[in-house]
Amino acid sequence: MKKYSSIIVCLFAVLLLSQQRVSANLSSQTDSDFLGMWTLSIEGGGVGWLEVHEKEGFMDANLLWIGGSVLPVSHVYMADDHTLVVTRTREIRKSQASGEARKHIMTYTLRIKKEGDQLAGVFTGPKNQGGEFQTSFTGVKLPPVPAAPDLANLKYGKAIKLFNGKNLKGWTMVNPESKNGFKVHKKTLINDPVQNGDHHIHYGNLRTVDEFGDFRLTLEVNVPSGNNSGVYLRGMYEIQVFDSHGKDLDSHHMGALYSRITPSVAAEKPGGEWQSLDMILCDRHVTVKLNGTTIIDNQAAYGPTGGAIIADVFAPGPIYLQGDHGNVSYRNIELTPILK
Repeated sequence: MKKYSSIIVCLFAVLLLSQQRVSANLSSQTDSDFLGMWTLSIEGGGVGWLEVHEKEGFMDANLLWIGGSVLPVSHVYMADDHTLVVTRTREIRKSQASGEARKHIMTYTLRIKKEGDQLAGVFTGPKNQGGEFQTSFTGVKLPPVPAAPDLANLKYGKAIKLFNGKNLKGWTMVNPESKNGFKVHKKTLINDPVQNGDHHIHYGNLRTVDEFGDFRLTLEVNVPSGNNSGVYLRGMYEIQVFDSHGKDLDSHHMGALYSRITPSVAAEKPGGEWQSLDMILCDRHVTVKLNGTTIIDNQAAYGPTGGAIIADVFAPGPIYLQGDHGNVSYRNIELTPILK
């Protein structure tokens, strides 16, 4: 009996040592220096966002890269040289000589080092027509989002009419070299990105010359059936403008904080009708009323949305309107600063 007891003790010791080694390996793969949320300033002027967290003993991450949505990454791990490696994939279809399309998975890799309080990294991946691209970026860690502000006790300054109903005074293109599809007609700011032929013409986004801190923004918008646009608060947070009447709730539908916050209730009107948006941005929290109904109630904005032009969540920024997505009209655009 003592013989079997000794064997059991030895097996238990081996099992315990094995578990300790597994735990040590998991700890070595999880570097707390990288945990948290980071805003990314990308070569060429793009903005991104990376969230690294632990999930069930392993590292995991979500990524926003310039445009589109915040999405889970495919894999994240620590390399031996203290480099954080993040990969994401996307599926494309490639035409073959036979004329048939073949599914293909493209993999993109971010290799990231921590330098002092910041990140420095390189994003690499395949070009669509062959070869490889490399894009450098830096990152700054975001502090935790503060408690939600007391909206009932906010103090406001004097209201500012951002659109005079006559011309584009006070507005400019985000990229001065891009084509402008905005015009003023009958006291309405109209975007009409006309396309001719098969070649897509890229139109630019329109922004205010002035920049603002926290504020309340009200406007009316008319988005025709099948079209979409977006209103960017401080050049960072897109409130989606989209003909989503009759569709299920989604973080990409009318009034949403794009890909981040889904409206609590559907309050949009059918495409082609004038609708009202009432938005408050305060202390990194967003409130949205659509047609008089609160659809986002003082919820945290954890980082920029796709298409952001500013990475610093504390810096003043412009109001900007998407110009390349479709037909849309705006009127009665008014901003009231929040006093602090």
